[in-house]
Amino acid sequence: MVDYVIVGAGSAGCVLANRLSAAPENDVVLLEAGGKDTNPFIHMPAGYLALMKSGSVDWHYHTDPQPHLDNRVLFWPRGKVLGGSSSINGMVYIRGHASDYDLWAQLGNRGWSYSDCLPYFIRSEGRQAGADDYHGGDGPLRTSRLPEITHPLTKAWFEAGKQAGFRATDDFNGAELEGFGPVDSTIADNQRASAARCYLHPILNRPNLKLITKALASRVLVEGGRAVGVEYIRNGQVHTLRAEREVILAGGAINSPQLLQLSGIGDGDHLRSLGIKVVRELKGVGQNLQDHLACGVKQRCTQPISFLKHTKPLGATKAFIQYVLTKTGPATSHGLEAMAFLKSKPDLIAPDLQFFFVLLMYSDHGRKITNEHGFMAYFNIARPESRGSIMIKSADPLQHPSIQPNYLEAPEDVRNMRDGIRIGREIIAQKAFDLYRGQEYAPGSGAASDADIDRYVRQTSETIYHPVGTCKMGSDPLAVVDDRLRVRGVEGLRVIDASVMPRLVSGNTNAPTIMIAEKGADFILDRQPLAASPVETGSRHVSV
Repeated sequence: MVDYVIVGAGSAGCVLANRLSAAPENDVVLLEAGGKDTNPFIHMPAGYLALMKSGSVDWHYHTDPQPHLDNRVLFWPRGKVLGGSSSINGMVYIRGHASDYDLWAQLGNRGWSYSDCLPYFIRSEGRQAGADDYHGGDGPLRTSRLPEITHPLTKAWFEAGKQAGFRATDDFNGAELEGFGPVDSTIADNQRASAARCYLHPILNRPNLKLITKALASRVLVEGGRAVGVEYIRNGQVHTLRAEREVILAGGAINSPQLLQLSGIGDGDHLRSLGIKVVRELKGVGQNLQDHLACGVKQRCTQPISFLKHTKPLGATKAFIQYVLTKTGPATSHGLEAMAFLKSKPDLIAPDLQFFFVLLMYSDHGRKITNEHGFMAYFNIARPESRGSIMIKSADPLQHPSIQPNYLEAPEDVRNMRDGIRIGREIIAQKAFDLYRGQEYAPGSGAASDADIDRYVRQTSETIYHPVGTCKMGSDPLAVVDDRLRVRGVEGLRVIDASVMPRLVSGNTNAPTIMIAEKGADFILDRQPLAASPVETGSRHVSV
């Protein structure tokens, strides 16, 4: 018997293990389905492409056929290792727009406005440049920025944004998200700053914390309406672990709803059809799935200055050896120096497009590198309207659930993607790129009409790895947890991860997930919440 069982040692689980075990009287067990984060490519910033290709620390998820993407089945990378997806992601540190969180509060979630959440972002962050009104300087999560932008293509990107009439911002996580600006990254000392490295490894020697890896949670044990423990499978054997205080699910937008459903918590009709006894009827479990869909304009470069050479066998080997020996060289970077958050229409409250300026042309998540020098204005729609679901297909915990994002189901999302292509082309057409701009590689100059662009989007778009919402926070009929992240109708059970977001934030999801876990730890420990921040940003209101 222990006090707390945490299921999942990803971004949220590592934070929770750290904060809950800080009190020596709390006995904490952390279960992780994957193994330890010993793969050297995890810690080398440029190694994420190698991890993507190998799939060695991945769940190997794929979506159901997507009816609005030519029935394609999409690869959905998710980390199965200590640190979860923070150990395989692109290391971009973005929080989203202030209005994202204000909307959460407007939906009835007390304590989740931007002013309420900012202090937890600050508490979590250890920014290399130090603290200010928006950033923390001594938190566990290490963040940094390139000291200066030197690549000529990135400089052209910034200048082209100005020439196209867009604004600039010096900090996407500060007072203003909108505009062209430099990227903050979860990189420190030329190594990936995953949640495992920052929150978990420093405290693994605590006597009141036990980590069990390669342990797949198969069921939450519920007795008399209360969660009392977890069953898990390890080495082919079923084990039982009982929790006196709480069971906390931190498996993310796929695994948390899957585990709830396997435990009899979800849509009763669906569970009974699979022979699972209904413990608690919650029709919202697995619903409300949201994700950022990404596509891009690929442009040939007339000068051999892209990152292509670093992906060739000789270049990649040299970079790897240099990194291993000296922790220097091209492998110290994830290759992303600049981004932009832009509005497709000037009257929008907040940007609805997120652009990544990529110094390489690739497809299939980087598993296929285009063998020409080039660059991409790669973007995702920041506030998608399409909704999907995560639903188990059997009572077998080893079988992956149905993943149905329903990409581009909403007509507004189709228009938004089309706008992204046109805005990307507009930026690349500016004078700043005249020295480097070759022929457009894709969609290609022949793709000019709405129908042509839509066809390209359907044929090439992919996830950019931000699934959320499948155990959403709220009080409406589809809400799974309340605003203190307690599963509705089941005592002693919480979900604390990206699945509780009622609406997807307009940015990357790793930093918000860590913030959620920081707040969730205070809920569990019954601590007074951090005082709301008085700082303001640009226009924050967004209608429900």
